[in-house]
Amino acid sequence: MLLRLFAGALFMALWPWGAFAASDAESLDVKVESGGGVRATARVLFPAKPDVIQSLLADYPRWPELFAVHLRVADLNIHDGVATIDLRITYGLIPGEHRLVTDSRILPDGGLVTALKGGDFKRYHRVWKLRATGEGHQTSADFELTVEHDSQTPDWLIAVIMRQELEAHFRIVKQKALEQSRK
Repeated sequence: MLLRLFAGALFMALWPWGAFAASDAESLDVKVESGGGVRATARVLFPAKPDVIQSLLADYPRWPELFAVHLRVADLNIHDGVATIDLRITYGLIPGEHRLVTDSRILPDGGLVTALKGGDFKRYHRVWKLRATGEGHQTSADFELTVEHDSQTPDWLIAVIMRQELEAHFRIVKQKALEQSRK
């Protein structure tokens, strides 16, 4: 089983994906942290105003539509501006369904912060910071995500998967932002 995971991850890491499609992030850095876990940072330019991006990121029941990985909302409670979301995630290279329970809240200056509350992770912290650019018709977003999965899956494999999933996520959010802006 571990050999299959390694072979699949090696294939995905070495395949020249970048030769076929440009990244949807202006910058994306995914690194294994020395103390464990994986940290990703990115700057993404979205073709819509910050309020459009904010509404997409804070539309919690529709989060599964923003990701290429199989994701479902098992439970959602919003109280005093904090959304507690119980997600179930199935990754292609990591067997089983994984539980992620988070609290999310909107940042006063635009953006979203999501923190781990429970599930199959030791650490999970995500921050989106949004600001208008391009005469106010575009959004420059700074993104940061720190993840440590509570499993035997090696961090380097999590990093490979995270890079691919984030690239797809950014592409999907851009597409949805364009659709929303045209309405």
